[in-house]
Amino acid sequence: MSKILVCDDSAFMRMMLKKLLTDKGHEVVAEAGDGKQAVQLYRQHKPDLVTMDITMPVMDGIQAVKHIHDEDPLARIVMVTAIGQRSVITDAIKAGASSFIIKPFDPEQVEETINKVLLE
Repeated sequence: MSKILVCDDSAFMRMMLKKLLTDKGHEVVAEAGDGKQAVQLYRQHKPDLVTMDITMPVMDGIQAVKHIHDEDPLARIVMVTAIGQRSVITDAIKAGASSFIIKPFDPEQVEETINKVLLE
């Protein structure tokens, strides 16, 4: 069972991801509503994987990924976002993101992407 931190400013999106992930046998160890909280919860829980929205208050997802990746270069982070612009994707990968899931997402795509990144 993998431990996952779910980060999104939408409580509804966090709930959807948590249900999907727990139904597939993963454990959601914490949820963050902003990037700063995501960094703090990553330090506290050291999850196997993080799902991270890009557009969030206080600290955006790309900044949060950079902070997490600077502290733990092996961190596995999957961006879950509605923003599909190539420049944003490039920025997130440079910051340390492992992969992407575009909203609205297909549950099978989420599981496939999560499992692929966990095996890397």
